[in-house]
Amino acid sequence: MRLFAAVLPPEQVVHELAAAVAGLKKLPGTERLRWTNRPGWHFTLAFYGEVGEDVVPELSARLQRAARHTDPFPLALRGGGQFGRGQVLWVGADGDLPVMRQLAGRAEAAGRKCGLAMEEHRRYLAHLTVARSRHPVQVRPYVAALAEFTSRSWTVADLVLMRSNLPTSGVAGEQPRYEAVARWQLGGVG
Repeated sequence: MRLFAAVLPPEQVVHELAAAVAGLKKLPGTERLRWTNRPGWHFTLAFYGEVGEDVVPELSARLQRAARHTDPFPLALRGGGQFGRGQVLWVGADGDLPVMRQLAGRAEAAGRKCGLAMEEHRRYLAHLTVARSRHPVQVRPYVAALAEFTSRSWTVADLVLMRSNLPTSGVAGEQPRYEAVARWQLGGVG
């Protein structure tokens, strides 16, 4: 199964982001972007790729430990940016980002210790993808519009192991489906 560790924004924040994205979609050129649906809005901490069923219990135990050793922290959505030449449009984060980077490092280490082939280590940049394109797109107007966006703050209280089910129908624009496999409270509460 295709797995990743994530932080999920609460529904109120998702609602605020949906309103901001609706505003972005009124800008010219939105048809050149593939907009991520609301169920796909998350902060990926570590991407594991295809993971065998036999590895999931060990990965889960290691992620549970990572969660237990990380205190809850404040977070908000704020601003935006791009990767590539406009091929990924994202919303950024504000809050206790050092703790979020630490949690991402622990989630990545959990995968490595399970023998998963992780991508080359890079400094973690908290971002939530809102749109993609297969080709370079001029996204400066979208990034400029996102510069003014800030959501309400919330306390990140859990680490989530997510499964992504890639589209199989071949229908253009079909989105992956995401489901929570497991969830652990931060700081060892509960």
